[in-house]
Amino acid sequence: MRILIAVLLITLAALQYRLWFGQLSVTDYLKQQEEIAQQQASNQELIKRNRMLLADVNDLRQGQEAIEERARNELGLIAADEVFFRIIPRDP
Repeated sequence: MRILIAVLLITLAALQYRLWFGQLSVTDYLKQQEEIAQQQASNQELIKRNRMLLADVNDLRQGQEAIEERARNELGLIAADEVFFRIIPRDP
């Protein structure tokens, strides 16, 4: 009877060791949960960025106004009937 109890206690101790310190232990599980949370946060940021890019693409597909606005801001577009004034500040 005592041998059986000793064997069961040793088995229990071995299983507890593996649970807390072995491969695929509780600490590994907690680390993976933290990594999953970080990846989900990163994914949310990328989803937000993709939605913004998709909105830009839709704007460019739907109308000339968005294309003209981009050309004015990024390329310096000036229409044929417009006059461009450049104001240069004086040096102090």
